[in-house]
Amino acid sequence: MHCSLSDTPFDSMSIKLICVAGARPNFMKVAPIMRALSGDPTFTTVLVHTGQHYDDIMSGSFFRELGIRTPDHHLSVGSGSHAEQTAEVMKRFDPVVEAEQPHGVLVVGDVNSTMACALVARKRQIAAIHVEAGLRSFDRNMPEEINRVVTDAISDLLLVTEESGRENLLKEGVSPERIHMVGNLMIDTLMANMERARHSAIASTLGVDRSPFGLVTLHRPSNVDDPGQLREIFETLNLITRNIPLLFPVHPRTKARIEESGVAPAEGLLLTEPLGYLDFLCLMARSSVVLTDSGGIQEETTALGVPCLTLRDNTERPITIEQGTNTLAGASKSSILSAWEGFLRQPKRGRVPPLWDGLAAGRCLSVLKTFFI
Repeated sequence: MHCSLSDTPFDSMSIKLICVAGARPNFMKVAPIMRALSGDPTFTTVLVHTGQHYDDIMSGSFFRELGIRTPDHHLSVGSGSHAEQTAEVMKRFDPVVEAEQPHGVLVVGDVNSTMACALVARKRQIAAIHVEAGLRSFDRNMPEEINRVVTDAISDLLLVTEESGRENLLKEGVSPERIHMVGNLMIDTLMANMERARHSAIASTLGVDRSPFGLVTLHRPSNVDDPGQLREIFETLNLITRNIPLLFPVHPRTKARIEESGVAPAEGLLLTEPLGYLDFLCLMARSSVVLTDSGGIQEETTALGVPCLTLRDNTERPITIEQGTNTLAGASKSSILSAWEGFLRQPKRGRVPPLWDGLAAGRCLSVLKTFFI
C-alpha cells in the first residue's frame, strides 16, 4: 500500500521519518524502533527530543543507558500547563518539519508531545504514524486520554500493542487497513536490557538486596495534586509497610507535591531520588509487588511476572489485568488495602500477552515499509 498523501514512488529513494520523543515513557519505545529503522537502508531517521522531560535524571540518563543517539533537534520546551506545553511543542516543531521535509512523523505513547507533533504533521499533509495506538481508559478527565483520542483520530497509520487497542479503533470508525498489531516496544527494551539491569548494584546500595520489598511510583495529577488524596495514599502506604518495606523513587513533580502537603513517610517507606532505567528495572524485577499509577509499569510488571497493584480506578491497558499480573486497586485507602489483602492471600500470577516477545520493532519496520513503498 502506498502512502495516501503523495504519489511519489518512495521505492527509489530513502524514506525520511522524523521520530519524536518527549518524556521518559517515550524513550523506552523510541529506542528499539530507532535501532530497527537505522539498520535499514530504506529509511533515514531524524530524531527530535521535544524536551518535555528535560533534566538529566528524567531524560539524559535514559538516552545514555538505552543507547539512543544524540537528538538531531532538541526543542527544549520544558514545563508549563498542558495548553502552554502543547502549544510550545507545536510552535517549535513546525519549523523542524519545514526544514526536514519528511515523508512521515512517528510519535509514540500519549504525552503532550505525541499529540502536538501529530497535529503539526497532519496540518502539513505529512503522514502521521502513532505507535501504541488505540489504548483507552474511557476517562476524559485524564489528559493522556485526550492526547490518545486526538492522535488516533488524525493519524494515518496506527500501530497497536494489544487487542483492546484494535477493538477500540474499529469502534471509533478507523479503517481496518490503517490498524496493525505489532506488539509492545516497551517489552523490546525491557528484554534487551534485562541482563545489564541484573548487574546493577542499586538493591545493595538501598539495603534491600537480602530481603523482600515493594516498589512504589506515583505521578498522575489525580493522585498527587490533591493534598487530601495524596495524604490518604501515604497513610495507606505507611500501613502496608507493616508487612513489607517499600521503596519509592520520587518523580520531581510528585516530590514538590509531597513537600507542599506535608505528608510524612513511615520508617518502612524509603523515598529516593528518581532512578535511571537500568536501576529501576533491576528493582522492579526483584520486587515482591509494585504499587503504581503508571501505564508503562503495568506492562513491564506483566512481562516480568511481578504482581502489580494499580492505584487508579481504570486502566487503558486491560490486557495487563485479563492476562497479566495487574490488579486495579483504586485510589482510596479502603480499596487499596482490600487489594493489598488480596495480594497477601494470593499474589496474582499472569502470563505474557501475545507479541510481547521483544520483536515488536521488527514488525513496526515491516508495516512502515509496506505503507511507504
